[in-house]
Amino acid sequence: SRMKRLSRMLSSSCSQNSLALIDVKGFDPRDICVTVRDGKVIVSAEHKEEHNTCMAKTRNYRKLTKEFSLPPGVCENEVTYSV
Repeated sequence: SRMKRLSRMLSSSCSQNSLALIDVKGFDPRDICVTVRDGKVIVSAEHKEEHNTCMAKTRNYRKLTKEFSLPPGVCENEVTYSV
């Protein structure tokens, strides 16, 4: 089930030093931006697609924004992330 897969991902990916695990499926790594400022980590992703056929034009647009406060005592310069 989806919950079991998520649980396995969390247990294999997170340590006690991890703040969050975010599902960014459907986004290219170039679409994802992580910023750290004012004691917060902000993860945003945006993806746009356009397809033209002889009959129609379709557009897909996805946007994700997540914001987390850093735990007390964590320096903004120490924050790392991976995609």
